Amino acid sequence: MSAAPKPIPQPEVKLTGVFINNKWQESSSGETFETINPTTGQVITRVAKGNAEDVNRAVDAARAAFHRKSPWRTMDASHRGRLLNRLADLMERDANYIASLETLDNGKPFAMSYGVDVPYSVDVLRYYAGWADKNHGKTIPVNGNFLGFTRHEAVGVCGQIIPWNFPLLMWAWKIGPALATGNTVVLKPAEQTPLTALYAAELCKEAGFPDGVVNIIPGFGDAGAAIANHEGVDKVAFTGSTEVGKLIQQAAGKSNLKKVTLELGGKSPNIIMDDCDLDLAVEGAHNGTFFNMGQCCCAGTRVFVHRNIYDKFIEKSVQRALKRVIGNPFDMKTEQGPQIDQEQLDRIMGYIEVGKKEGANLAVGGKRVGNKGYFVEPTIFTDVDDNMTIAREEIFGPVQQIMKFDSLDEVIDRANDSNYGLAAAVYSNNINTINTITQALQSGVVWVNTYNTILPQTPFGGYKMSGIGRELGEYGLEAYTQVKTSIIAVPHKMS
Repeated sequence: MSAAPKPIPQPEVKLTGVFINNKWQESSSGETFETINPTTGQVITRVAKGNAEDVNRAVDAARAAFHRKSPWRTMDASHRGRLLNRLADLMERDANYIASLETLDNGKPFAMSYGVDVPYSVDVLRYYAGWADKNHGKTIPVNGNFLGFTRHEAVGVCGQIIPWNFPLLMWAWKIGPALATGNTVVLKPAEQTPLTALYAAELCKEAGFPDGVVNIIPGFGDAGAAIANHEGVDKVAFTGSTEVGKLIQQAAGKSNLKKVTLELGGKSPNIIMDDCDLDLAVEGAHNGTFFNMGQCCCAGTRVFVHRNIYDKFIEKSVQRALKRVIGNPFDMKTEQGPQIDQEQLDRIMGYIEVGKKEGANLAVGGKRVGNKGYFVEPTIFTDVDDNMTIAREEIFGPVQQIMKFDSLDEVIDRANDSNYGLAAAVYSNNINTINTITQALQSGVVWVNTYNTILPQTPFGGYKMSGIGRELGEYGLEAYTQVKTSIIAVPHKMS
């Protein structure tokens, strides 16, 4: 996208209802809830509070749209791709408004909303638009006088539950592959950040998606539970905490054994070897921890630094943290906005206190910034032991832990000593070291001399308690398709 325009600090909130069957409605209960500006702690607007009844209505609409004779099911696959590209065009048209709305509701710097979240969402939609007419099966040589072939068919109604840390981006990650492969969607945005998903729903309608194909139900956990438990939902995709992911998997098993993909928590290791480009590694580790206010499932908060460069690395890291610009997210110079809400602020401050009590050295930060909004200083702990709480549990905030190591085997074992396995990184200029580490780490992605490089073309997902399945890339299509085998008898003699 072009250079960022002047943001809209007070974007008009245009859409706050439940979106079912391409129509805006009140919730069935008539209830609403507040969405809060995390920069100020003040109410932005009130949004319809969807519940199980609204989910039922949305699933009915999605099932009707998935009927074998519906306009959506009989549409050429290539036309589905054109609709996704049209949706991407509309998002580019409204990029400034969407980015401003994201910053208002989420608190992330506008420079990031406009420069990362919106264009990356557009890229994801365009990537999957290209797959719409290319997700095909195989003709298989079989024994006997038979013709065997497969088809990749849409699963059906897909329930999708997205988090608050990347509201627009996670919306694109979910609907892109689902719609490209011909499914219909019932999506619940996080209650903290519903506004961009709701606006994007209106763009789906403007792009020309038929009634019932995309349905958006803002609400709380009861609405998410209704999606996970609904027997009319054929697949559920969730991004969020491991604790909630377990509940969703249980609900899916108890209802109709719906397909499940889960992208969950992480406690990602970032290994800094003594032969690295030190300045590159410091900046990479800084962004790996503090990007998006530390509210990243793949944040590289466990930074393992070789003893030979440990002191220099800490000195440079502290200097970089002190230079990080915190403040008004609509200021283009701001690097770090507020945390999402009071609950998250309290959680982060609690972990900082635990870190100090357990004996870690607080090298920089550790305090709340101001008394308005939910700002936390970039915080670095050194001399961290692997068994400390801050080294084991996901903090989901701007808190970095720096640990010392001596040998390659040691750091690999320590890096793998975690319940999580979402992401990892290594900074080194030795190809043998790089090959050893990338193959040995139990992680869904391993970055080399970079961090947070997530691309539409490459799959993303975790080992262990970091999730099930993959999103993005060709692999991301698998969760949204069923494989059907057809075997046709071929006559011995042709008349």
